Amino acid sequence: MLRGARHAVALTGAGISTSSGIPDFRSAHGGLWRQADPLEVASLWSFHANPAAFYRWLRPLLRQMLDARPNPGHRALARLEAAGHLRTVITQNIDSLHQAAGSRNVLELHGHARTFSCLSCGRAEPADAHLAAILDGRTPPPCAACGGLLKPDVTLYGEPLPFDTLSAAQQAALACDLMLVVGTSLEVMPAADLPRLARRRGARIALINLTPTPLDAEMDVVVRADAADALGEVCRALCG
Repeated sequence: MLRGARHAVALTGAGISTSSGIPDFRSAHGGLWRQADPLEVASLWSFHANPAAFYRWLRPLLRQMLDARPNPGHRALARLEAAGHLRTVITQNIDSLHQAAGSRNVLELHGHARTFSCLSCGRAEPADAHLAAILDGRTPPPCAACGGLLKPDVTLYGEPLPFDTLSAAQQAALACDLMLVVGTSLEVMPAADLPRLARRRGARIALINLTPTPLDAEMDVVVRADAADALGEVCRALCG
C-alpha cells in the first residue's frame, strides 16, 4: 500500500514512543490515566487552580521525555519521508521524538514541551529556562512581563487544539490516498476523526496498534504489533 501510494500520511500516538521509555495513557499496565484522573492533574481548570499539582504530575513524565531517544519506529517514519513514501507525520505526542529522528513535516496536534507561554499575556519563552526548576521540585516563576501563570505549550483538557495545526492536519487527511495509523487508541477527538476524514475522500487506512480501537472495522489493514517493530519491518521492505 505504501509503495503504491501517491500521498501517504501517518497519524501517530503514544504507542510509537513506549519503546523509547515514555508511557502511554490508556494501556491496562502503566497507562498514565490508570494512575491519575486527567481532569484533576492535566486540565486547564485544574492548572489554574493548582499549578504546583500539575508540575508534580508532569515531573516524572518530563524526566522520561528528556531521557528518551528515537526508536526504530520514529526512525522508520523519517526514512520513509526521506525516500518519498510519506508526506506528513501528524502526531498526538508532545515528546518531539519525530523531529529528533529526522522527520521534517511534523504536525503536533497536542502541542509540545519545547516552549512555555503565559496564560495572561501570551508571552512565550524557551522551556530550557525552567526545566531545571521543575525537575528540582519547583514551579516556574510568574511571567516576567505581566506576572501571569506560565504553562508548557501542550494542550490540556479543556483547551482547544492549535487552530493552524489542526487545520493543516485535516487538510493532510483530505489530501492523502493512504493514512498509516500507528500506536493510537483513536479515542481522543478530534484526532480520532482524521482517519474517517481520509476515508470519506477515498483513502485507504492501515493500522498498527497492540490493542483494538473503535475504528478497527473500518481499516483496510490491521497489524497487531509493537509500533517500533512493525514500522522497522515496513521500512526495511521499502528502503532496504
